[in-house]
Amino acid sequence: MQSHIRKQLLDAFANAGDDFISGQSIAEITGSSRTAVWKHIEALRKDGYTVEAVRRKGYRITGFPGKMSADSIRMALNGTTFGENIYYYDSVDSTQKIANELAGNGAAEGTIVVADQQTGGRGRLARKWYSPQNTGIWMSLIIKPNIPIYQAPQLTLLTAVAAAKAIEEHIAVAPYIKWPNDLLLNNKKITGILTEMQAEADSIHSIVIGIGINVNQEQTDFPEELQDIATSLHIETGQTFAREAIISSFLRHFENLYMVYQKDGFAVVKELWESYAISVGKTITATTINEKIVGIALGITDQGVLLIRDEHGQIHNIYSADIEI
Repeated sequence: MQSHIRKQLLDAFANAGDDFISGQSIAEITGSSRTAVWKHIEALRKDGYTVEAVRRKGYRITGFPGKMSADSIRMALNGTTFGENIYYYDSVDSTQKIANELAGNGAAEGTIVVADQQTGGRGRLARKWYSPQNTGIWMSLIIKPNIPIYQAPQLTLLTAVAAAKAIEEHIAVAPYIKWPNDLLLNNKKITGILTEMQAEADSIHSIVIGIGINVNQEQTDFPEELQDIATSLHIETGQTFAREAIISSFLRHFENLYMVYQKDGFAVVKELWESYAISVGKTITATTINEKIVGIALGITDQGVLLIRDEHGQIHNIYSADIEI
């Protein structure tokens, strides 16, 4: 099956959801005869899709290949504009590196780069992000917000809320957000976010958001130095998850929040972020380049800056720091 026909057919099945697509509709979609429809269906089955065929109703996909792919991600998407352009790789150095190159070459907003494995995944402050194959979501998303440069940090917080909502949707437990870019379950890190910007003067060209979600790892899958501080959805629930479904949930929540943010500003995102925040109202230690500040976390400003009140009553604006709770 030619690649463009395959994409059109998978898109049609994705849009149909649980509904059947008639053989006539498939023939029209693929521009082929009714007798050739069977060949297209068999090609999908050969690739690992489970296709149900019911007389007088047509066809629908009820199962996906065990291995993640651009097709399996596309099939899982549910009406989102984000994710229409997917770049999928079995293994890369860094999805963030590829996404930045794509953004620099004019890739459309909503383009995603996904890898089954990263050999050089990185997080905030150039720290390494452990990204083994077949276990997690290693993804970068390109957006092009019409906002001033100084508001760009708000997008990290928006991303954290979208990720929290996606995780909560699948395990019915809300993770906590640790300012500015970590999500925690049982006080262990399950998600990290890296936001990078391409800009000129006072104009943002694009923002590339990298997100890593630990999904199906066993505790022993993590390096020894991470086993006490990292976790996964599987470790916390005992379940195995389809990564494509979580990607779909994240993109849906992100797109919805992003539309509200573009229209109404940061207020809604701020309220949601503070509802998930583990630090608000607690004593924390913020270690910056210049000093260590201990105090009560009060919340965040409209610019996403963390506010801490120390023992003397002084309010500190924290723009970048390591946080200990």
